[in-house]
Amino acid sequence: MRAEDTEKVLLEGLARNDHRASSTIYKENYGLIQAFILQNNGTYDDAKDVFQEAMLVLYEKSKNPNFFLTCQIKTFVYSVSRRIWLKRLQQNHRYAAPNELLEETVAVDDEIEEKEQLDRDFLLMDTAMKSIGEPCRSLLEAYYIQKKHMVDIAADFGYTNADNAKNQKYKCLMRLKKLFFAQYKQNE
Repeated sequence: MRAEDTEKVLLEGLARNDHRASSTIYKENYGLIQAFILQNNGTYDDAKDVFQEAMLVLYEKSKNPNFFLTCQIKTFVYSVSRRIWLKRLQQNHRYAAPNELLEETVAVDDEIEEKEQLDRDFLLMDTAMKSIGEPCRSLLEAYYIQKKHMVDIAADFGYTNADNAKNQKYKCLMRLKKLFFAQYKQNE
């Protein structure tokens, strides 16, 4: 079974109050949370409390039919636990974070929304890349993914010089942009 499928089964089990699912999530994640809490001025009891709160957040989210986890359960539980613990330390005046660190602490929901939007954008870009056709796809991949120099691209693609290859890359990029934004507008 693929990792995504396993995680989906665990979330569905958690939503149904399946003890095996919650037990599995506990076994796979509690040690990480406990280590984090202990390394950051906490006790074993603190770790249990924070983990329980994080599990409650995950449980509540899993009950929502519109909730779709875009990261691993481990990442979600760790993010929620970290946020809970840092907030608790602050409230107990055991942690004085510089203002810039506090500003960087983003709600997990916001992080998840951003990740979901990024995933959708990557999917749209992948679709646009698949529909752009050759030689544009290969040329853009050579430049942006393989990080080849224009001189090498010109030689590989049979252009007379690097400037001609650069001009063609620009035209391909404009076509890709047009395809991407056309799809983007359709999905709004």
